[in-house]
Amino acid sequence: MRKIKAAVFASGTGSNFEAMMNDENLACEIVLLVCDKPGATVIDKANQYGVQTFVLNPRDYDTKQEYESNILITVRELEVEWIFLAGYMRLIGPTLLEAYEGRIINIHPSLLPNFPGKDAIGQAIRAACKTTGVTVHYVDEGMDTGPIIAQKKVEIFPNDTEETLKSRIQEIEHALYPEVINMVVGLVELEEV
Repeated sequence: MRKIKAAVFASGTGSNFEAMMNDENLACEIVLLVCDKPGATVIDKANQYGVQTFVLNPRDYDTKQEYESNILITVRELEVEWIFLAGYMRLIGPTLLEAYEGRIINIHPSLLPNFPGKDAIGQAIRAACKTTGVTVHYVDEGMDTGPIIAQKKVEIFPNDTEETLKSRIQEIEHALYPEVINMVVGLVELEEV
């Protein structure tokens, strides 16, 4: 049976991208990395795994639509069926949302709806929360507002720094994201049979 093709969109170090690539049981094939930050570490990781990269600088485009239309051409050429956001620091606009409705998911380092957007880990520490966590959700037009697929709690210890908490959150992310990907991709396969 052929594997479903997927693209990962990332802007940073690519730790979740790497976790997907190292998961031998991943129910799809990652065929493309889309990155909006030339020079991001994730690009080197994609090259090491032999995954095609598409690196764009959003400042080179007059509009979000033009930027996303360029991405859309590439993902369609590669027959990408799912998009997984992994530390992609841009809101997805209507061009990609319409083309991939219900087939874009994101991972976020908090228990949404708490602490959407940037610096979720720092926000949780500053708010003196006892727990935070990880959320995997479908992407809609809002910032971390799409329907939640799965969440896992992570305890915040009194002596936690952003770095120690981030490390524990990433450990959960690296296990949870591939698990959720297998679940959603599997559901789609079952529906198509």
